[in-house]
Amino acid sequence: MMKNLVCPISSERINGHVVRLTGLMMATLLALFLLTGDPSFILAAMVDYMVRAFTDLPYSPASWLAARIVALFGWPLKRIDRAPKIFAARVGWLFAATAAALAFVYPPASQIVAATLMGFALLEAVLDLCVGCLVYTYIVRPVWGDA
Repeated sequence: MMKNLVCPISSERINGHVVRLTGLMMATLLALFLLTGDPSFILAAMVDYMVRAFTDLPYSPASWLAARIVALFGWPLKRIDRAPKIFAARVGWLFAATAAALAFVYPPASQIVAATLMGFALLEAVLDLCVGCLVYTYIVRPVWGDA
């Protein structure tokens, strides 16, 4: 199944170690939201996903910190395609924005959405599994094609 995944493709490359560490940071923010109920954590995650998904900035706050940590520990450069990660950040932003909105009107639903997103972020961080690629392969591409 995993060998048949199709992801958006670009010529831009980013460091996979930074991506995975950023995923761990997002999972941490989401866990803090789930533990405390403080919406500032989900709002921070939403802003970070928004910067990665919808701007041309080289780093979001979390990815900037992740890049500094990767450099500090001297982890080698692991070049990966940027396009799937932009798509995944857009999916992440959608989940985070939904959880943030629900946090103010129906907190239990917000927690379910946030826990789901936390699971996705942990899959990226721990197993290097991009749920965005699964969504693109089995939902986006069959419905809308390669556009």
